[in-house]
Amino acid sequence: MRHSRGTSVGSALLVLAALAGGVAAQEGGADAAAFQTPEAVVRELYDLVTFEAGTTPDWDLVRGLFLPEAVIVLRTTRTATSVFSVDGFVGDFVTFIERANVAETGFAERSIRLRPWTFKDMAQVLVLYEASIPGSGRPPQQGIDNFGLVRRDGRWWIASVLNDIPDAANPVPPELREPEG
Repeated sequence: MRHSRGTSVGSALLVLAALAGGVAAQEGGADAAAFQTPEAVVRELYDLVTFEAGTTPDWDLVRGLFLPEAVIVLRTTRTATSVFSVDGFVGDFVTFIERANVAETGFAERSIRLRPWTFKDMAQVLVLYEASIPGSGRPPQQGIDNFGLVRRDGRWWIASVLNDIPDAANPVPPELREPEG
């Protein structure tokens, strides 16, 4: 699928916003330890998108975990995926919060199991996660995230995220079913 990058001015603004978010994340919110391992960056993302009722995520801190050029491919329906830039991902999440009235209930997304793999300055982290809307009465939804990360400028950055949802025909893969250890 071809993903439009927008105008050069739009691209420059995206880069500046992402860089500003990265500085804010390093200086104002997340401590430096959150960027020292691929697993720590991934855990930080789950922590940042989890929020209590009456609050919403700090999207600048979220943006600060990603390379400006990062690509996010999410399962958006049972039969379709959507490709997002970092700002597109944030925008889609904001739309979800508004549409589902989640600001009033909060939202929880936690990693159940992480399987990291690192070679030099690149890493892959597979995650089995569980997402829920507190008080909704709906059971938590499990999903699989595949993060690609790169080490640059002394820290780890998310370069890509792929996502899918297990079902009866495609259950959680064995690598993520077994307990960590």
